[in-house]
Amino acid sequence: MSDDTNHQRRRFLGAAAFAAAAVGVAGTVRAQTAGAGSGALASVKPGTNTSFPALKQVRTGVLDIGYAELGPANGPAVLLLHGWPYDIYSFVDVAPVLADAGYRVLIPYLRGYGTTRFLSSKTPRNGQQAAIAVDMIDFMDALKIERAVIGGYDWGGRTANIMAALWPERCKAMVSVSGYLIGSQAINEKPLPPKAELSWWYQFYFATERGRAGYDANRHDFAKLIWTLASPQWHFDDATFDRTANAFENPDHVAITIHNYRWRLDLAKGEKKYDALERKLAKLPDIGVPAITMEGDANGAPHPDPASYAKKFTGKYEHRTITGGIGHNLPQEAPAAFAQAIIDADRLA
Repeated sequence: MSDDTNHQRRRFLGAAAFAAAAVGVAGTVRAQTAGAGSGALASVKPGTNTSFPALKQVRTGVLDIGYAELGPANGPAVLLLHGWPYDIYSFVDVAPVLADAGYRVLIPYLRGYGTTRFLSSKTPRNGQQAAIAVDMIDFMDALKIERAVIGGYDWGGRTANIMAALWPERCKAMVSVSGYLIGSQAINEKPLPPKAELSWWYQFYFATERGRAGYDANRHDFAKLIWTLASPQWHFDDATFDRTANAFENPDHVAITIHNYRWRLDLAKGEKKYDALERKLAKLPDIGVPAITMEGDANGAPHPDPASYAKKFTGKYEHRTITGGIGHNLPQEAPAAFAQAIIDADRLA
């Protein structure tokens, strides 16, 4: 879809039918989750699950998107979005909890990851923030999902922020690790203090052709290094990492990654069809849908202070800091806390 108008509201379900289904299923979810409580969720330990049911594929206007789906087909939708350099396995322990609670849980591979593929070789391998958010609106449209609770971290957290800010009618509630992550090229042009600049070392590496070639040649070891730096107290094993590393073999992974970080510094251009959306995002719009933001107490990746973004959330809002050495990949490191946040954000709506 090429303009704002096409993204406003595609109503695939009749309003009366949708409302009746939503009310009925929401009541079921509330009844089930109310009994679950934090005690039951506390039993969900990292590494409890190692696989998803057979992945599915759905075509949108630009992509053939690979995704995992758990839970009842008529359940209220939850859309979970991963970051870089991670994949859908960040939610491998979160998804079954939500599915058992009655939610329809959808976890797509972002463009450039896993089984997601571009439909045309002529489509720009564009990683700018608006493009990824539009992908997820298109994904919901293709599956005839009117509204969803949206949760994510890193690239996925930014995408959740954008969807909630620009298409609040599609976002029932939101959970975002590291809070408010919408950015603009103009803001990114401003230098940071040296210590903060150091934490973005890979962004500057990717700005060079040497960096692109280095990431392409060493994407496995590069990603493993990022995992270690971003989550210094997460002692993941090789099997856990390797399950995700397979997603980086996508033929467009390097191109999407490099474009994403170069675009942020205005070293690579975006597509004109996203210009209007980027102008809105450059104003750093408020988010009015019910929201819970989260942060791990040992996040080694660049992330804002919660106090710096609290006012950007103008609706019902909570912030939670998760303790115990939790790093950047919060859903995989603390699945019980993330699943509880999704359930609680839904209750705020």
